[in-house]
Amino acid sequence: IPVHILRELYPLLDNAKWKITVSLAWNGENWEMVEIEEGDTTAQHYGLAVDLGSTTVVARLLDCNSGEILKEVSCFNKQIQWGTDILSRIFYCKDNKEKLEEVRRATVESICECMDKLDASHSALSMVIAGNTTMIHFLLGMDAFCVFYTPHAVHADRPGFQLARDLDIPLKGYVYCYPAKSNYLGGDIISGMIDTELYKKNEISVFFDIGTNGELVIGNKEFLLCGAGAAGPALEGGVVRTGMRADVGAVDEVKIRDGNIFVHVIGKQAECFEVMHGERKKQKNITDSVQSNTEKMTNLLSEDVSDEKCKDSNGKRETPPQGICGSGIIDLIAELFLEGWIDIRGKLSPEKSPLIQERDNQLCVEYAPGLYFYQKDIDEFIRTKSAAHTMVEIMLRESGLELSQADRFYVAGAFGKHVSKESAITIGMYPDMDRDHIINAGNSSLEGAQKLLLNRSLLTDIDQILEEMVYIQFAEVEDFLELMVAAQALPHTDYKRYPTVMEKLKERQKDIKL
Repeated sequence: IPVHILRELYPLLDNAKWKITVSLAWNGENWEMVEIEEGDTTAQHYGLAVDLGSTTVVARLLDCNSGEILKEVSCFNKQIQWGTDILSRIFYCKDNKEKLEEVRRATVESICECMDKLDASHSALSMVIAGNTTMIHFLLGMDAFCVFYTPHAVHADRPGFQLARDLDIPLKGYVYCYPAKSNYLGGDIISGMIDTELYKKNEISVFFDIGTNGELVIGNKEFLLCGAGAAGPALEGGVVRTGMRADVGAVDEVKIRDGNIFVHVIGKQAECFEVMHGERKKQKNITDSVQSNTEKMTNLLSEDVSDEKCKDSNGKRETPPQGICGSGIIDLIAELFLEGWIDIRGKLSPEKSPLIQERDNQLCVEYAPGLYFYQKDIDEFIRTKSAAHTMVEIMLRESGLELSQADRFYVAGAFGKHVSKESAITIGMYPDMDRDHIINAGNSSLEGAQKLLLNRSLLTDIDQILEEMVYIQFAEVEDFLELMVAAQALPHTDYKRYPTVMEKLKERQKDIKL
């Protein structure tokens, strides 16, 4: 019994007539008394599952008696003030204790903001956090330059259970941080393994979490091969001139029909913009051209993106396109390719459409009124998709497997949740396989955190996963660059790998001629 509990014990016992509730928290080895309360409060047993993402922090409040999700909230990671990319944050606080403390405080404040929204500061006893290796270093107040700098000897890959008050998190018990396998394959991926249970299956599965970096796991209950590499910021609109995150005003769906471009905008209902030979006009209820996706119109990154915030003072929804996010970019490139507006190399063909024009000494296509997607944007995105494709190809080759032997292809993260499977296959980012076998795993990092919070025995499974994982260094693969060049064609230089895309291309071109 800790001394701070002893100091409270006897006055409380007297007042409560010796009827109290004792709360225990697991510290990694033993149960530890963390709170005493008057009366029977066993029904109020809560815990928190947290996905500590580099852009967004998502938290769930759970009833640990029933396992019910009581509420889920999110907020932007306050580290963003030092850069949208992780590397900028790492260099900001490198070898500087004061700046490192700033980043640590911002990390904790992000978690606390979620706790405030959940009203969980005074009720929860335990917390499980899943995040990449850099995010966990920042949470612990440790210099993360070791994650980036060779020989990648990270300072803490298995921080385990930490007393919440030592982290300045207003929680009575302990915080468990998911362990990492390597510098670039962090606890968020291990949490994804717990969620998908890939390591328990007889069938071979592929798990791919793609964003600025791509993390990949292939295997089953017999083996686990893993690797990670840079995919590029293009997937999050990072290097696209009119790119943006999936927020209100972002184009997230694109279709091209009869020479016209139709787009869906987050924050709008079934209202789309048609751009026709340079003439701009609104059309409503174009349901045949663009399917409205309610899920995409709701909160993709922050709880602050509410329905009310998408309306003007008169209560009318008016959110014109402001840019394009990752899922919209993939749709756009896929449609440009199928329509023949770009060739196999991704090069724009101005003779194919008057919507393709020259601005700032380079070709571009106007995908929404006043918004342009440039040749340089296409080139950058094709490099990104080729990196993603090459990672999958190398891992399959190293495992001695063919893609046809994979039973499931899990795509994790916000990107995987909202991107069109068809468009991703069309451009060669995903393999051409049975669409039903491509699983949008959603926020598997958060789901895995929830599972562990409710089932402590999974700690043994985590040890098993880390033991069985074999890490592949993509940079050491001799023909990595050669494979990437081959994958920079749409969908690939080897057309035979994408039979359904070739069939779709023939059908679309036939329709265009008619």
